[in-house]
Amino acid sequence: MNLTAKTVERPPFVTEKHLKYLDALRETGVTNMYGATPWLMNAFRRLTKDEAGKVLIYWMRTFEGRHKR
Repeated sequence: MNLTAKTVERPPFVTEKHLKYLDALRETGVTNMYGATPWLMNAFRRLTKDEAGKVLIYWMRTFEGRHKR
């Protein structure tokens, strides 16, 4: 099943900055992306753990659709 940004509802607090941050974090290879929630919380201090987890889930579910080759 191919999930794209159009088929996954974007939580209202998810910003392009969050998604770009996670893209950049992935490129560095410093963490397995399944463990990126604390990284998000550190970079975006206003995100709660629950929100950061939802940002990460949204990013994962929409990654392929946002990065078409």
